[in-house]
Amino acid sequence: MQVERVDFVTIATRDVDRSRAWYRDMLGLSPDPKNSSELKAGQVTLSFWNPEKEEIDFKPSIGGFAVRVPDVDAAKAELEAKGVEFVGDGDTGVCRMAVCLDPDGNAVILHRRYKPYE
Repeated sequence: MQVERVDFVTIATRDVDRSRAWYRDMLGLSPDPKNSSELKAGQVTLSFWNPEKEEIDFKPSIGGFAVRVPDVDAAKAELEAKGVEFVGDGDTGVCRMAVCLDPDGNAVILHRRYKPYE
């Protein structure tokens, strides 16, 4: 099998409209021009799904996913000013990260790698 790229990521939520608005308004993501119920994050589409409408227990993704930003500390400060809760941050020696939570408790990682891949 050959994977070409990641096309979309599904975000579990209890309120699709609220979640979509949060990712649009807080992270500045744009609606997908081909499907306004989804948002674009670079080459990846974010899709929103309420599992409880299918009688599946909702569980937030604590592992989350990472979005690359030019400056993690500046992005963190901007989101904190908007009331976004951060639950962690750190430096791994190759990248800087800060972890925030969306309204459903899903982790979103602000990320910037500063060392080149070897």
